[in-house]
Amino acid sequence: MSVSTAHFCFRRLSAIVLSFGLVAGATTSAAAQVLKPYKDDLFSYGTVLEQSDNGDYRVVDYQELRDINGRDEIPERRVKRAFVSLGVKGDQVNETIEIGGRSLDVTRVGREQGAAFSVIFIHGRGGDRRLGANDFSFGGNFNRLKNLAVANGGVYYAPSVRSFDTAGAADVAGLIKLVAERSGGRPVVLACASMGSFICWGVARDAGAVAALGGMMIMGGVADPEFTKSAAYKARLPMFFSHGSKDSVYPAESQKALYGALKGQGYPTRFVLFETGSHGTPVRMTDWRDALNWIGSR
Repeated sequence: MSVSTAHFCFRRLSAIVLSFGLVAGATTSAAAQVLKPYKDDLFSYGTVLEQSDNGDYRVVDYQELRDINGRDEIPERRVKRAFVSLGVKGDQVNETIEIGGRSLDVTRVGREQGAAFSVIFIHGRGGDRRLGANDFSFGGNFNRLKNLAVANGGVYYAPSVRSFDTAGAADVAGLIKLVAERSGGRPVVLACASMGSFICWGVARDAGAVAALGGMMIMGGVADPEFTKSAAYKARLPMFFSHGSKDSVYPAESQKALYGALKGQGYPTRFVLFETGSHGTPVRMTDWRDALNWIGSR
């Protein structure tokens, strides 16, 4: 690593405390509520069917008829109007960023400079920045993330990843470093869905990018059997996982096994499993506020 573990941990803690506006003496439970609510009644997790590890492992009830057909005006294409607030579009721009001699197209929502925190979402195969910027798909969950970012002084980036290999991971690592620089070193959260998880695991091996991260989210992605050899593991970067129990693309069992191995070592990690959920369920149903508050509290 480019800095000592002690210095890294102190810098991350200081950044999180400053950026999320915590005060001296704040409790862990208070830290977990740092992002202001936004439509929590519509987006919070429903019935918890099973819970362990002091709440870090949860199995959440998911029903397609209720959570897709009952939520969407046009199933899987357009959510009902109550789930979105479109005023946030005034804070949204498309831009092209030069990183290491390569251009990267991104959608940015929120302030370019001095953001309190940053979130970067990485799409899966066949996607681009439009997927993470779509207000009406995936049950309005991206619109909620946009509103959470803007209302709390943060920023959200959705880049178009050109390849899911070392070159693509290098592009995103460069974006992380740039975003951290723009925000004055405040924490960045990298969230990767489906095949985009290959990008997360690649970035986990870049010590410079890891030093800028406050946490990582893997949503319906593949597990990395060699994660314990990465810079992210050595830095004890908080890891949040969400998965559908009926995912036929990347089975939940391998991700659960990784979570279990990490948790057994006292590593900061959390896992949300959507019972009967399919491959796309985590992108639709993950509670962004809950996940970001948990990462912020670490």
